[in-house]
Amino acid sequence: MPRLSATVAVEIPFHDVDAMNVAWHGHYVKYFEIARCELLRKFNYDYPQMQASGYLWPVVECHLKYIKPALYGHQLNVTASLLEHENRLKIGYEITDNQTGERLTKGHTVQLAIEAASMELQFVSPPVVFRNLEAACKSST
Repeated sequence: MPRLSATVAVEIPFHDVDAMNVAWHGHYVKYFEIARCELLRKFNYDYPQMQASGYLWPVVECHLKYIKPALYGHQLNVTASLLEHENRLKIGYEITDNQTGERLTKGHTVQLAIEAASMELQFVSPPVVFRNLEAACKSST
């Protein structure tokens, strides 16, 4: 199965920067989330579809590596790529400068499936994930 990814454009707004015009480190998680939602839409499993399928998907791990700062007004590309889906959703991220392509930040998140009715952790991703990914891959070929 080909690796799914999605890229979104983000401009660093004034309200996201500190006194040095550098994007505050906590906002990078927000930029990851914007790209993650776009990726999930690519296989019709964004948060409303997750909820409708009867599963909750909390983020249980988030890792970021800051390489260079993003500054006020910076035009960025944020790419989210599905790295794993069989037992969890592991999504990798890369934030690059739109002009130069230079990598500014990278990281990943891990989400686990929990059955909403029982609140039980699922050790294998629910069948809806596999069905939706298969359909998305067929429609992209």
